[in-house]
Amino acid sequence: MLTGLAAALAAAALFGVAAVLQAHRVRLLPQLQGGLGRFLVAGARDPVVLAVVAAYLGGFLLHAVAIVYLPLYLAQAAISLSMPITAITASRLLHEPLGWSRWLAVAAVTLGIVVLAVSSGDPGEPAAGTGLALAVWLLVAACVAAGVTLRRHPLWLGVASGTGYAGSAIAVRGIELRLSPAVLVTALAVPALGAVAFWLYSLALASTTVTPATAALIVMQTFVPALVGLALLGDGVRPGWWGGVAAGTALAVAGAVRLGDRAAPP
Repeated sequence: MLTGLAAALAAAALFGVAAVLQAHRVRLLPQLQGGLGRFLVAGARDPVVLAVVAAYLGGFLLHAVAIVYLPLYLAQAAISLSMPITAITASRLLHEPLGWSRWLAVAAVTLGIVVLAVSSGDPGEPAAGTGLALAVWLLVAACVAAGVTLRRHPLWLGVASGTGYAGSAIAVRGIELRLSPAVLVTALAVPALGAVAFWLYSLALASTTVTPATAALIVMQTFVPALVGLALLGDGVRPGWWGGVAAGTALAVAGAVRLGDRAAPP
């Protein structure tokens, strides 16, 4: 468990700092605020965007390690620590200040992760199959559609982005060493979901401050895989500690929501 938790916390640090750099760059370059194709072309030419992508890729690899060693609800909750890291970094670099109540929210996220770590059981086994492969690609299509229809609603773009990242985490649990068509199709969905979620998050960051957009992302990225892992993928809970899982998840997500409860222009 310690290996997985360390990987998740390191990933959270990378994600948290990268989000602030991403917001700063998106606001400077209008060409990063367009459709998916235009965004990918412009991003591929910008060294700062490429550095942000490299940070996200490093974080994703660490996140994948965490998903192997931890139940999804713990891996995703640990990743939610990127929210306070983002908030603190944005307050320093982008002059988006935190009040005392938001510092309490940072403490709530941290405490929630500690409670979840104490409460967690064993992770489930890989869940490769045609059903999962189809589901994750339908999610790719839904996320692309969200980017087209929700362009003027930054918080909903954050929700859609978090759903995309949640799908990539679930898809990782469908990858195993024994290759099959379903495993390959599922594996291809991981970078596709990551790219679309990155685009959606960039659109959100262009229209609101970093913290609200990130909070919406974190809530979906935490809750969706947690529920899927417990209900369908065999993730375990320490005997007698279901209350701890519920309380830890509630604390972590409530803290993230409090950090992002006020959407404002950047």
